Amino acid sequence: MWKILKNNMSGTQKRYAAVCVIFIVFQVWLDLRLPGYMSAITTLVETEGSAVSDIVRHGIYMIICALGSMGTSMIVGFFAARVASGVAKTLREKVYDRILDFSMEEINHFSTASLINRNTNDITQIQNLVAMGLQAIVKAPILAVWAILKIAGKNWQWTTATGIAVIVLVIMLAFILRYAMPRFQKMQDLTDKLNRVTREQLTGIRVVRAYNAEDYQEKKFSDANDEITENNLAAHRVMALMGPGMTLISSGLTLSVYWAGTFIIAAAGAGSRLSIFSDMVVFSNYAMMVIMAFMMLNMILIILPRAQVSANRILEVLETKARIKDGIRITRNTSEKPVEKGTVEFRNVSFRYPDGGDDVIKDISFKANQGETIAIIGATSSGKSTLISLIPRLYDATEGQVLVDGIDVKEYSQEALRDRIGYAAQQAILFSGTVKSNIGYGNNGNEMQEGIVEEAAAVSQSTEFIMKKEGAFEAHVAQNGTNFSGGQRQRLSIARAVARKPEILVFDDSFSALDYKTDKAVRSALKKEAENTTLFIVAQRIGTIKDADKIIVLEHGRAVGIGTHSELLKTCSVYQEIARSQLTREELESA
Repeated sequence: MWKILKNNMSGTQKRYAAVCVIFIVFQVWLDLRLPGYMSAITTLVETEGSAVSDIVRHGIYMIICALGSMGTSMIVGFFAARVASGVAKTLREKVYDRILDFSMEEINHFSTASLINRNTNDITQIQNLVAMGLQAIVKAPILAVWAILKIAGKNWQWTTATGIAVIVLVIMLAFILRYAMPRFQKMQDLTDKLNRVTREQLTGIRVVRAYNAEDYQEKKFSDANDEITENNLAAHRVMALMGPGMTLISSGLTLSVYWAGTFIIAAAGAGSRLSIFSDMVVFSNYAMMVIMAFMMLNMILIILPRAQVSANRILEVLETKARIKDGIRITRNTSEKPVEKGTVEFRNVSFRYPDGGDDVIKDISFKANQGETIAIIGATSSGKSTLISLIPRLYDATEGQVLVDGIDVKEYSQEALRDRIGYAAQQAILFSGTVKSNIGYGNNGNEMQEGIVEEAAAVSQSTEFIMKKEGAFEAHVAQNGTNFSGGQRQRLSIARAVARKPEILVFDDSFSALDYKTDKAVRSALKKEAENTTLFIVAQRIGTIKDADKIIVLEHGRAVGIGTHSELLKTCSVYQEIARSQLTREELESA
């Protein structure tokens, strides 16, 4: 926790925290003045001939101290809130930026649900702790120590009673923490699980309903919900002992002080009884302040365990180093320019997923020149998408080299590399906004030049359905593009890649939802509009790739054939088998 606060508090926030400490000390001083004035009033009331004005004067002093304490408390609350919200804002920014730096390996390690939870719920736990902690954690020890110094040596019977109360209180708190801490540590992991189940159900709602799996999903949610509920109940049952325990200890201490006081006063002489009674009133007030200090710590102890777990989870994200690091040779601002343009070369490339066992890509070599169309085909799980993801460095090759424009991709900054690439993912992803903002997404939110968005839409055969939407290119796009069909989403994803006007276009099975006519029209438009752009097309249909300059056939991660459509029909048995399953006899004979 200390590491989180030390590294994420700005100079202004540290000054605000210092202001809080100063006003807390002043507040405690004002609070500790009250018993003294109460003692003076008690003495004056019991003394014959006391002036009413003296009693009123001390009463006014008490009111001033009480109002002053309230005012300082409000000031402390204001600055504590500023510090807490500032720390939370900084943490959210840092965690979010760190997540953006993660490769797919780190994201898969944490899981999407967990990363969202860490950037929201976990940071909220720390924010609550800071807001309360600056008031309670700082005030409690100051109040306890100062009050103890005030009553030290007053009377051994009263001091002993107070000491016993404090010891019992500490034992109770230690017992409660011993049993509650593991439950609070488990709580955040269970929250991740609940979020994951909820997210799966919401994103897959169509499949759930299509298979009448509502009851099954409800049971999964209920199991996760019951588990977190039982954990919370177990933790809060133990924490529930704090309130009654504190009340019992404070009431017992008050009773002990007054019970001992009756014997002390009875044994004292008539002249000193009033002084002893006044001391007893003061002592009982100071003793209650000691207990009050521990009660404030009680509030912190309720949220501290969970906040500590949250801090560790956030540190885990912040301290995780992304495996894919920026190169320094080619950046956006570098003066060096590659000799080649639009080329991609694989040199003896192999790849295995972290902790994934065997290589999923095995010793693949080929080169794509500028303007060529390279197609990749193979059975399911043959490594097509994995191979293509090595070009924009979504993963790094385990062995060998991937070169873009003749330079190893590891020597590029990720920004400079991806500026050269237009990428359409296997799953068409759209963002909430407009059609125009989605097609122009590759320009990092900046306005694209006039006509580029419309041109890209025409290439992807999207213009017709876009113009039918209300607002046309300004038509609303819902989150994940749920107000568009699968084929429309795919075409908009293709348009987004084309609008970047990159050197290299990568289509990862991006034509799968298109009918044959649209597929052919898109490829024809690409050939015409992007003739100097190197195309990589991953596909399952031979009709999509048969006109490619080079077709790479994958089987179990190996390239079992590289050549044109006609060449592979003669030399590659795997390609022949795929072709026979998709093409007619006449099409095979005419190839």
